[in-house]
Amino acid sequence: MGGFTDVGRGVARKVFTPVAGLLLKLKVSPDAVTVIGTVGTSAAALYFFPRGDFLVGTLVIGLFVFSDSLDGTMARLAGRPSAWGAFLDSTLDRVADASIFCGIALWFAGDGADPAMAAVTLAGLVGGLMVSYARARAEGLGADGSTGIAERTERLVLVLASAFLAGLFDLPEILNAGLWAVAGLAWITVVQRIWSVRAQLLPR
Repeated sequence: MGGFTDVGRGVARKVFTPVAGLLLKLKVSPDAVTVIGTVGTSAAALYFFPRGDFLVGTLVIGLFVFSDSLDGTMARLAGRPSAWGAFLDSTLDRVADASIFCGIALWFAGDGADPAMAAVTLAGLVGGLMVSYARARAEGLGADGSTGIAERTERLVLVLASAFLAGLFDLPEILNAGLWAVAGLAWITVVQRIWSVRAQLLPR
């Protein structure tokens, strides 16, 4: 999956470089783009998804998710990528992710009437947070915690693509399958990171 992610990021940089340059000329800061993207993503997810409006919700979220590449491009063009900007971006990414999964879980807990899938959705949310925590904690201890089969980008693309297709074709089974896959991949990644860090930190 890493190759797919790298290609996607390369395409995104080419697409967003002119937009990033324009925003910088208008005196818009990368941090402002980060905050706007998070607020927009969270608001759309928590408004559309609990209502079952997965097609429209995914399209709106997709517009704001692009800011995740845009703010980084702006920082590079401005020649001032900062530790603060990286921290803000990473922290608010978790807020956006939580909003997406919570919006879907609210649908299953409400009109979707599927408590089992609500639990699967929350398992995917917690698994994703644990993936990020495991890496951060490992790096804080001087270890490499970046191993694993599913990073945030892959999991986010999978859940949003599943929601989009489920809404487009009116087939909730697509969303269910995507959520099961995301939850499984997230927890496999957690186990992979734990095992990798254990090998690095335990004395041989």
